[in-house]
Amino acid sequence: MNILLDTHSFLWFVWNDPRLSQNAIATIESPTNRKWVSVASLWEITIKVSINKLELGLPIESFLTQHLSVNDFSVLNISTDHLSILSRLDFHHRDPFDRLLASQSISEPMSLISCDVVFDQYGVDRFW
Repeated sequence: MNILLDTHSFLWFVWNDPRLSQNAIATIESPTNRKWVSVASLWEITIKVSINKLELGLPIESFLTQHLSVNDFSVLNISTDHLSILSRLDFHHRDPFDRLLASQSISEPMSLISCDVVFDQYGVDRFW
């Protein structure tokens, strides 16, 4: 199964944060699943670091390179198919990064690892 991690799921996983559910951890750690992190999430993290809303403990390049590699996460780029779906999504969610994650999850299709129940309104296959 292809899984897409929401930004908080990616961060909580690499930080071993107890807010990440056991079901989410098991899904991410399953060797049968291919794990993806959207470039939108990487962009969101970069923005939060640059405005001092997030501290990673490492330079952004080192943090991303290390945690993507060590955890065997692939990066999902943004395609025109994703943007086409995004343009038609209802505004259940105002966060542009989350709306893009929803469109990517629908387009690919991929299951989304997120605690954010608003994704359910998009018909996304969400794990938590």
